[in-house]
Amino acid sequence: MNLNQTKPKMKKYTNGDTPMPNMLAVGTKVTGDIESQGDIRIDGHIKGKVNALGKVVVGEKGFVEGEIECKRIDISGKVEANINAGELAVLKASSNVKGDIVTPKISIEPGAVFIGNCLMNTGEKKTEFLNGKQKK
Repeated sequence: MNLNQTKPKMKKYTNGDTPMPNMLAVGTKVTGDIESQGDIRIDGHIKGKVNALGKVVVGEKGFVEGEIECKRIDISGKVEANINAGELAVLKASSNVKGDIVTPKISIEPGAVFIGNCLMNTGEKKTEFLNGKQKK
């Protein structure tokens, strides 16, 4: 960093803001839907729908079965779910993903396993596509 540059200021959190991401630890299993106003990191097992306004991170030991809707997703673990990522989906080399993905941008590292379809759009989510009724 150049000495003439100022340090970036830390975000000040107000009531309702989440300063830390939600975390689901290794060995934890949740059956049901999860909604988060911020980010969530999953190192455990979720069976249900994950809906996050921020970023979803699925760690190497993480496993999600169901559906994921978020702004961004970073997958290193196992996902058997349809995914709607509003900005970006990243599949790391250790990831194993089975399901359809709707996102405007996607990054798939060599070694990642992806079984499904990807629809790259810049607008609204395509629920018809995610439900297997792809429009022509």
